[in-house]
Amino acid sequence: MKLSEGLKTTQRLYIETAPLIYYVETNPAYIARMDAIIAAVENGAFLAFSSVLVHNQDLRLLSITTRIAETAADLRARYNLRTPDALHVAAALDSGCDAFLTNDIGIRRVTEIAVWVLDELELDLPKL
Repeated sequence: MKLSEGLKTTQRLYIETAPLIYYVETNPAYIARMDAIIAAVENGAFLAFSSVLVHNQDLRLLSITTRIAETAADLRARYNLRTPDALHVAAALDSGCDAFLTNDIGIRRVTEIAVWVLDELELDLPKL
C-alpha cells in the first residue's frame, strides 16, 4: 500500500509498539517511513493513537479498560493473536481508529480495521 492512499482513508491511526521502537531507535530499514508517518501526524493529516503499553507521551495514549480487555480476549480467541497484540487492536477499535500500523503480518487476519504493515508500506510522499 502507498502511504498517500492510506492517508486518503484514514483520520485516526493506531501505532503499535514495533513501529515506535523503530522510530525511537532510528532503525535504518524503517526510519524514512516512520519519519513520513510522524510528519503527517504533526501536520494534522490524521490523529495518532497508542495504548499505555508503549509509554509514549507524544501520542494520544489510551488506557486499557475492562471493555478493551474483553474485546481483546475475543480478538485473541478469534484470530489467534498474542495477548499484547489483541490488546493493541482492541484499543484501536475502541478509540475508533480507521487503521492500525504494525510490522506483524499476522495481525492482517483481523478484519475489523485496516492493517498497515510497515514492511509493505510504500513511501510516496514528498519529504515534509
